[in-house]
Amino acid sequence: MNTHFALVTGSSSGIGLSLAKGLASRGYDLLIVSNEEMIHTRAQELRASYPGLRVESLVMDLSLQNAARDLYEYTHAHEMEIEVLVNNAGVYHDRDILDDSEAFTSLILNLHMYTPAMLCYLFGQDMRKRGKGYILNVCSVTSKIVAQRLGTYASTKSFLAAFTRSLHIELKPYGVYVTNVSPGAVDTGLYNIKPIYTKIGKCLGIIASPEMLSKRALRALFHGRSKVTVPAVFWHLLTFIIQLIPTCVLRLIRRLGWF
Repeated sequence: MNTHFALVTGSSSGIGLSLAKGLASRGYDLLIVSNEEMIHTRAQELRASYPGLRVESLVMDLSLQNAARDLYEYTHAHEMEIEVLVNNAGVYHDRDILDDSEAFTSLILNLHMYTPAMLCYLFGQDMRKRGKGYILNVCSVTSKIVAQRLGTYASTKSFLAAFTRSLHIELKPYGVYVTNVSPGAVDTGLYNIKPIYTKIGKCLGIIASPEMLSKRALRALFHGRSKVTVPAVFWHLLTFIIQLIPTCVLRLIRRLGWF
C-alpha cells in the first residue's frame, strides 16, 4: 500500500479544493471525494499541476448512513493507506429548524456529525496502530453561537468541535494529530456578497481566502495544534460578544425582526 495518501472530502471547490492543493504541495498523493461529478475534472487539474503524484477522485454522497464504511473499504480495496484525513464536506445553512424538510435535516446531521465521526473512528484506528497520522476536521466559528436560523448548522458544528477536541487528547500520545479548523467568513462565493464588500472584508481581516485558510489549517495540523480559527482576531471577539447576549435579548431581536 501507498503510505503517503491524503483523503479530502468535499474537495470539488472552495476550502476543500484548496486543502487538497496544499497537501499535494507537501507531496501527498490524493483521494478527493465529492457528491459532484466535477470532482473528476478537479483530479485532472491536480494531476497536471502536480505531476508525479497519484490523484484519485470519487463521487460519493457522504450524507448516507453507510458512507463512512463504504469510503473506508474503498481505500483498502484500492490500496490507499490514508495518512491524512480531512473532513471538509458540509453545507452552509441559515434557516429555522422546523422550516427544514425531514430529508434535509437528516442530510445535515449525517454530513456534519455521523459521517465525519465514523471516518475518524475507522481511519483513526489504523493511524493509531501505525503510530502516525493526521486528522483535520473543518468546523466553524458558529459552533460557539446559539442563535435563531443557525440552530441546526451551529449545533452540528458544535458536536464536531467537541468530538475533535476529545479525539485530539486521545490520539496525540500515539503520534496522531487531530485539529479543528474553525473558519469564519471565507471567500468561496457561498454568502452571495458583492465583490466590493468581499474586498473590504479581506482588507479588514474579516474574510479569509481559501488559500489563507488552508495554509494556516495545515500548518496547525502538522504542528499538532488542537484548534485554529481563521480569520482569528475579529471572529474571536465577535463570538465572545455573542456568547454574552442573554436569551431574552435574542428573543427580543427575533421579535423585532432584526435577525
